[in-house]
Amino acid sequence: MSISDLFDSGFRARNKDHFAAIVRVAMSDDVITEDEKTFLDRLASNLDISKDEYSTILKDYKSHPINPPVDQDRRFERFYDLTRMVWADHIEGENQFVILRKLCIGLGFDPDKANALSNEAINLVYDGVDFEAFKAGLLNIQ
Repeated sequence: MSISDLFDSGFRARNKDHFAAIVRVAMSDDVITEDEKTFLDRLASNLDISKDEYSTILKDYKSHPINPPVDQDRRFERFYDLTRMVWADHIEGENQFVILRKLCIGLGFDPDKANALSNEAINLVYDGVDFEAFKAGLLNIQ
């Protein structure tokens, strides 16, 4: 096995785990809405998740670990994706906030700031900001 095969395998595994984390948020209310489905379909395509992998992850999303990115920009990108999934659900339930907070911590953010980061993230996404504005808003908290 070549080094590029190992990198590709690890990269694909991280993509699958990231996708599974987003599916976990979508499934927090046990329903995937049409908006969530559209988002998941687009994200699966962007992350190079095959149809078979997609089906497997939907059935067994809890078995995938949340692998925190080392790079701060990637951490913010993942948190942005997860927050947009919560927003796409159009249900402002405590369960979704709890899951978003757990995913925030799982992504490597400071647990003492997870509530503030999650609240601000939701507010920013509700305001329709792009990724750069999202990141800038959260950097003020971190």
